[in-house]
Amino acid sequence: MTTLQIDIIEPKAEKLLEDLAAMNLISIQSNKQERLKSLLSKLRVHSDDITMEEITEEVEIVRAERYANRKK
Repeated sequence: MTTLQIDIIEPKAEKLLEDLAAMNLISIQSNKQERLKSLLSKLRVHSDDITMEEITEEVEIVRAERYANRKK
């Protein structure tokens, strides 16, 4: 098996590569940085669902638990 890194210039070329992958002629692996970007994008979609007050409340709970554990 030969591994190549390809920079896609024309967006249509990506569709061609996806078609080849669908026919099991090639395998497409994204690099770690791209996977991280993808994950962050998915997480950010839901970021508006939580308010700043809810974040602050959760942080205070975690801090209180850590403080209690230090006292033991």
